[in-house]
Amino acid sequence: MPNDSDDPSRTGSSSCRADPGQEGMGRRELLKAGMGTMAALATLAGVTAPLLSLRDGPSLDEFLQRHYTQLTPEMMEKILARIEHEIAFRYGVKTSVRDYKPIPDVEFAYALNLNRCNGSRRCVYACMKENNIPLDHPEQAYIRVVELDNDSLDLEEGNVLYNHDQVPQEGKYYIPIQCQQCRKPPCTKVCPVQATWTEPDGVTVIDYNWCIGCRYCMAACPYEARRFNWSRPKFEPEQINPDMGYLSNRIRPRGVVEKCHFCLHRTRQGKNPACAEACPTGARVFGNIRDPKGKINFILKNKRVYILKADAKTIPRFYYFFDR
Repeated sequence: MPNDSDDPSRTGSSSCRADPGQEGMGRRELLKAGMGTMAALATLAGVTAPLLSLRDGPSLDEFLQRHYTQLTPEMMEKILARIEHEIAFRYGVKTSVRDYKPIPDVEFAYALNLNRCNGSRRCVYACMKENNIPLDHPEQAYIRVVELDNDSLDLEEGNVLYNHDQVPQEGKYYIPIQCQQCRKPPCTKVCPVQATWTEPDGVTVIDYNWCIGCRYCMAACPYEARRFNWSRPKFEPEQINPDMGYLSNRIRPRGVVEKCHFCLHRTRQGKNPACAEACPTGARVFGNIRDPKGKINFILKNKRVYILKADAKTIPRFYYFFDR
């Protein structure tokens, strides 16, 4: 079991929060200077409006936007309004996009009962709907459910493409895998522009406007939990969840990495993640690990608890357990 000394967020340390370094900022500032010159020349030529109306890439405002950790409330208010306007323009849907902040003295954790998971994948579908992932792009799903033989412990032997008429299958058990929200995440360390970091409530997030799509974080993640957005998502208006968070389920631009964020637009309002709410067997337990009387701590003290790939030493906040 991890102890408090392994977790910077328990001691009030800010070391896990990104502070855009001089190297990353220098690159961005250089690009900004170049774009500023280009915009000035375009204005003189009378073509600024067509440039800003292009919808296949970021607008000038998006490109020049500061890192999330440097945004003032006034800046964020304008950004949220811009995002709502862009979604309305592209998809014809009125949305509410908010910047949900961590709840003080809360550190989220997840526990999953492997005796109860029946492999129905309802958690997957609920996650995709909640987080505005097109249902015709299952490869983008944040959750993978692996089917294993009862006598197997090797995830490499598992089947993620099973398609049975009925689940669970006799002689099989199921392991859903998603972002483990690690206390020592390797993904955040390799990002060259510090576009991903861990928040005080334990959720590792991505600044989609700062991500350059290099995919180093994907290579570093031992759990294959991150997804690259190869194209602009396509939705019918009724498919879009209009309640969005800036760091969570807002519609992501093409060319960035995304992943599970514990539905922070829900959980930072005291709700459960969509996957936990959709689980038909009650296998998923979500809560605050800093609450000594909470369900998560009861499970950690009284059940047979495991973490995935312990040898990676990432110290996940996602636990698996058995009733017996």
